[in-house]
Amino acid sequence: QVQLVESGGGLVQAGGSLRLSCAASGRHFSNYVMGWFRQAPGKGREFVAAINGKGDSTDYADSMKGRFTISRDNAKNTVYLQMNSLKPEDTAVYYCAATDSYYYGSPTTYNYWGQGTQVTVSS
Repeated sequence: QVQLVESGGGLVQAGGSLRLSCAASGRHFSNYVMGWFRQAPGKGREFVAAINGKGDSTDYADSMKGRFTISRDNAKNTVYLQMNSLKPEDTAVYYCAATDSYYYGSPTTYNYWGQGTQVTVSS
């Protein structure tokens, strides 16, 4: 079982950078695929990025490729999302999540969720 707590959200200007952190507690953290999702007001939860348990394989939504980087430090039980070249359309609540499923692109397969952290990008 895993508990997740996000941090690092805030207000940033377009073109700027922000790094989100997700601190995990619980057993067997390295066995979980970790994902980042985001949700803007009135919209569904959108896949952002995922990373496997070992941390040697990642995947991103097309709009995030080249701008966002997901990473993890299993010794610290922490997952990160480095966000560069931020755009106003990136404004959303960002969630980290953990799944034991092979399918990582849908929020329905994730077992554990953080409370989310607000990211606001101004133009």
